[in-house]
Amino acid sequence: MTLLTYNTHSAVGTDGAIAPERIADVLSECDPDIICLQELDIGLRRTGSVDQARYIACQLKMSYHFHPALHIAEGQYGNAVLTRFPMRLVRAGALPGLPQRSRLEKRGAVWVEVLVQDRPVQIVTVHMGLNRRERLAQAVALTGPEWVGAPQCKLPVILCGDLNALPASPVHRLFRANMRDAHLAAGRPQATWPSKCAIARIDYIYVSKDVIVRDCTVHRSRLARLASDHLPLLARLEITEPEGMRFTDEEDT
Repeated sequence: MTLLTYNTHSAVGTDGAIAPERIADVLSECDPDIICLQELDIGLRRTGSVDQARYIACQLKMSYHFHPALHIAEGQYGNAVLTRFPMRLVRAGALPGLPQRSRLEKRGAVWVEVLVQDRPVQIVTVHMGLNRRERLAQAVALTGPEWVGAPQCKLPVILCGDLNALPASPVHRLFRANMRDAHLAAGRPQATWPSKCAIARIDYIYVSKDVIVRDCTVHRSRLARLASDHLPLLARLEITEPEGMRFTDEEDT
C-alpha cells in the first residue's frame, strides 16, 4: 500500500491563492491508497466556506473521516484520513495542551482502522503544537493507553502527520523508541517545510516493526511547491506477519 501525509495549510498556496482543487491535484499526482491530511478548513469564510475534507475526498473518489481540532464561529478546522480501502473510525479527540498556556492552538488526532487486503491496519494522524513542552506532552499521550498504547491498537500501526519537531527532538526520540521512522528507514531523509525551499523535516511517517518500508520520498512537483507551505511525504509500505511488539508509554529522553 502507499500512504501519504500532507499539511494542506487550509489550501492556501504559497502564492496566497485559496485552491483546494490544487491540493486534490497534488494528491492525484502521488496516487496514494491512504491519505492523512492536516490543517483542513470546513465551512470557514476565510477559505470560501468550502468543506475541504469532503471536496478533496469527492475529487479523489475516496471515503474520509474528519476531526475538528478547533471550532471557529461558523466552521471547523482539523485533520482527516482519506482512503480507497474500507475504513472505520476508532477514535478522534484532542491532544493535551499546557494548562498555563490556554491561548495555544488546540491540537487533535484521528485514529482509523483501514482494511488492507483483509488485514486491519491502525492509522493515527496528528498535528502537534508549536511549543516544545506541549509537543512532548502530546507525544507521551499518543504513545500512551488512549492511542497507540491501547490494547485494541494491534499491529500493524502507522502514526503520521505534522509534528512541528525536528529529528533531534525528544518527541522524535520518543516515537522512535516504539516505532521506525519510515523516511529514515528508506534512506537519507529530506526536508518537508517550507515548500518553496524546504530546510526542515517536520512531517513524519512512523511504522511498527512488522511494516516493511519499500520507499519513502518527499513529493516536490511544481504544483506541490505551490499548493501548500508543506510538501507531501509519501511511503510505499508492505505488511508482514505480526511479531508481537507492543508499545509503551515510557518517555525516551
